[in-house]
Amino acid sequence: MSDAYCTDCKKETELVFDHSAGDTLCSECGLVLESHSIDETSEWRTFANESSNSDPNRVGGPTNPLLADSALTTVIAKPDGSSGDFLSSSLGRWQNRNSNSDRGLIQAFKTIATMSERLGLVATIKDRANEIYKRLEDQKSSRGRNQDALYAACLYIACRQEDKPRTIKEICVIANGATKKEIGRAKDYIVKTLGLETGQSVELGTIHAGDFMRRFCSNLGMSNHAVKAAQEAVAKSEEFDIRRSPISIAAVVIYIITQLSDDKKSLKDISTATGVAEGTIRNSYKDLYPHLSKIAPSWYAKEEDLKNLSSP
Repeated sequence: MSDAYCTDCKKETELVFDHSAGDTLCSECGLVLESHSIDETSEWRTFANESSNSDPNRVGGPTNPLLADSALTTVIAKPDGSSGDFLSSSLGRWQNRNSNSDRGLIQAFKTIATMSERLGLVATIKDRANEIYKRLEDQKSSRGRNQDALYAACLYIACRQEDKPRTIKEICVIANGATKKEIGRAKDYIVKTLGLETGQSVELGTIHAGDFMRRFCSNLGMSNHAVKAAQEAVAKSEEFDIRRSPISIAAVVIYIITQLSDDKKSLKDISTATGVAEGTIRNSYKDLYPHLSKIAPSWYAKEEDLKNLSSP
């Protein structure tokens, strides 16, 4: 207890702290002088063998339903009683070697988490990728294959299934050296293997050009006005039979919208932001041009502007 001035008692009185409620009360009249105070002291207690050990850990990691041992493990203490890997004896070395039967999966999940973080993906996509890899590992189908390509392919499939698709080129950037061809082969292998497991084809979801639009526009630093026009234009483009990939259509629409604005983007910049080759954008533009007047929003561009639009 400590002393403080009580406004009711009109004098210095002893204070009582109610830690459960966070209140400070006068010991004589019971007036609440301060409420909901925050306890800034440490929340944890140290349960180590020695009082000098500053390790606050008293619980394991979070549980993971994809791991057989979940987060429950045993750590053999060192001779001085402190926690940590005790490798100076045969017992410590044996325990370290066999402490977790899911070591390979844990490493895979860590790598997938790192890739997911670099792409800015949400946790649901990362968890779906972990689940896909776990199913593959249960069938012993991942051995002898390029693991980085498998991790990247799992993320690619997870993005498709969660309706947040990424291009193979985007995935390739964070794939630790795995090539587009290797990731593509790994993706086909996973789809085939999981299809045989369930007896049904693996659903990857349908890709639309609009799925990439906002991200590509953001990469180019386009204004909100231009982004809105691009999204509307790409939605209208799906009404026509344009036999080009959704990514190519998205790149062409971005080229058209930026050329109709004051903030024009070069073909090279659009190619870099979308991952679509300049030649592909040119050829796709020819397929899209006959429908240009119906695709471009009338509130964004006049008919005169469309006639004066230069081809890439």
